[in-house]
Amino acid sequence: MTGPTPFDDRYDEPDQLRDQLRRILRHRFLIALGILLGVFGGLVLSVQRAHTYTATSEVLVRSTTDPFGTVGVAADNQVSMSTEQRIASSADVAQRAAYILDRPGSQAGTLGARVRVTNPQKSQVLRFEFTADSPQRAARGANAFAEAYLDDRKDRNDAAVERATRALDEQIDVLNQRLARDKLDRVAAKPAVQNQLYNLQKRVLDIRSRDTDGGDVVRKATAPDLPVGPGLRTLLGLGLVCGLLLGIVLAWVRSALDNRVRSVGEAQAALRAPVLGILPSDDGGDDALLTVGRTDAPRTEAYRALAFRVRQISGPAGPGQVLVVAPRRAGVAEEVAANLAAALAEDGGEVLLVDTAPDTSGLAAQLPLMPYEAPTLEEAFLPPGSVLVDAGVAGRLAFAAGGTGSHNTAAGATGADRVLSEPGSSTVVVTGPFLTHADALAVAQRVDGVLVVTGLDGTRRDDLRQMQELIGCSGGRLLGAVLDAGRPRRRLRALRRRPKYGPASRADQAAMELPAQDGTFTISRR
Repeated sequence: MTGPTPFDDRYDEPDQLRDQLRRILRHRFLIALGILLGVFGGLVLSVQRAHTYTATSEVLVRSTTDPFGTVGVAADNQVSMSTEQRIASSADVAQRAAYILDRPGSQAGTLGARVRVTNPQKSQVLRFEFTADSPQRAARGANAFAEAYLDDRKDRNDAAVERATRALDEQIDVLNQRLARDKLDRVAAKPAVQNQLYNLQKRVLDIRSRDTDGGDVVRKATAPDLPVGPGLRTLLGLGLVCGLLLGIVLAWVRSALDNRVRSVGEAQAALRAPVLGILPSDDGGDDALLTVGRTDAPRTEAYRALAFRVRQISGPAGPGQVLVVAPRRAGVAEEVAANLAAALAEDGGEVLLVDTAPDTSGLAAQLPLMPYEAPTLEEAFLPPGSVLVDAGVAGRLAFAAGGTGSHNTAAGATGADRVLSEPGSSTVVVTGPFLTHADALAVAQRVDGVLVVTGLDGTRRDDLRQMQELIGCSGGRLLGAVLDAGRPRRRLRALRRRPKYGPASRADQAAMELPAQDGTFTISRR
């Protein structure tokens, strides 16, 4: 169970929608990318449709029955418009249209794909919409399909008349032969036969006298003035809206998959511990590791505030032994440990900075070590092997290296016990990355509290959860976290010049020599 944190997330709101919006707005690059893609798509679509035109012609389909003799028959039942619509879209009509447009028959399929035939509801009108790359071709195509459909329907009507009259002509021929035979036999022609012959002839005459035209063109296509579809402004607006939606979706997916610590609340939820300090950016400063007592930058004031909160949560006995450790990179943890020790020394009391890394980390080479002087009465109790560090106006603090030069956990723990067993009111311990060096867990079990240094936008929440579980299971006490919100460029330059964990270099060995048997020590400044 953790106590209240002195820091609250500046976006801490109970409204989940506002929190989700904050997560999405972190990925502004993806939102901008989606907007650019949408606008580009709208521009491409407008350019593609800029050379596409559609012309429309309409045909009134005429019924094949006698309009004056269809009493009691509804106009809708005289013509099947769904059938005529399918016929107008058929390959035969496309072949006729290709012939009218002086196109080879092989292009009939291409022309058929460009035409769209519709039938307005409750009407006997067919609408031909033809699309082409120029206004004139669009108008010619629409008129050609209307003409081709009328020609096809006229041919079908003529064929129907021919089929109907062929059977009647055969019956008339039979009756004429019968009348001629009766006349040769000098038999009086029966009136019934003559009436039947008269009716058949009249019926043939009625069928052939009917108009077999398929219909009338009620609207002739003309060349359109504007291309098909919306204009440039409309397409750009639609592309902007669609791109914004795409960017929001991409940002939401990215935020859902993002595992890095982005806020105070996420760090507290992963560690189950309060955030005791936020280190701001300090790009104007130099590359010096120790800034407390030497500069008055905002980052220095953040270290002083961190020292105050560490004393506050530690109780009246003081902070005791505090381990400052990072999940995977120890560079920022060394900076925080050194400046925290200087800030604690500035408040008064004896402070010891201990480097328990199994290998030399180069921390001694970056601290402003003081040349050897005879220890004062206040400094006489310092543990053997420790040296003084000049923290400027903050005063002095002691530095000791508890490393053993081996990655073995037991050996690292023995070195830590040797240094941490020395008396002292405040001890700040720094070690290698917690998740990559096994000795860090052994040190965490022997100190009074652990302070985790994590970087915003650089540390994974899974690493913090793993640290919380390991420290809790080992019996250690997790004091809280320190969030580094500064830009890492300045510190990365310093880290590149800093030797990695490995065998100690000659410069590091010469920077601090072990004390002699009488308890004195020498310091070499190079």
